[in-house]
Amino acid sequence: MAEKYFDRQEAEELLPAIGQFLEEARKQKQALDSITADISNASLRIMMLGGSLPPFAELNHKKAQREKIAEQLSRTVDEIQQTGCVVKDLDTGLVDFPSLRRGEKVYLCWKLGEERIGYWHGIEEGFAGRKPLDDVQPEEEPPRSSRVQ
Repeated sequence: MAEKYFDRQEAEELLPAIGQFLEEARKQKQALDSITADISNASLRIMMLGGSLPPFAELNHKKAQREKIAEQLSRTVDEIQQTGCVVKDLDTGLVDFPSLRRGEKVYLCWKLGEERIGYWHGIEEGFAGRKPLDDVQPEEEPPRSSRVQ
């Protein structure tokens, strides 16, 4: 499947739906992280107590919960990425939209909570390299006459 390239308007039209999916995915990830921490803590307690009899039923229940939530999270992220955008960071709600800028592949960068897409960055730059979309690059400025009339 060919990669889709977005212009700002196309990407912004998807923001309400992507925002909802992203909120759901973030909640799922938080639940997954919490259950994973519970399982890790239980394992640590067992090791610290010299291999005492673990609560098998409780651990099995938590592991089943973890698998179920992990599957839900995977489906939710897939739903987002089926639009053509790329989920970069669930914790911060960061999503990139492939785009072209002066013929070069870049990402339009959006973070959950931002009203619209206001930034872009190069493929290798990431979030730290975000630049405002509305800025005028020197090579894009209209030529100015040096003649004074």
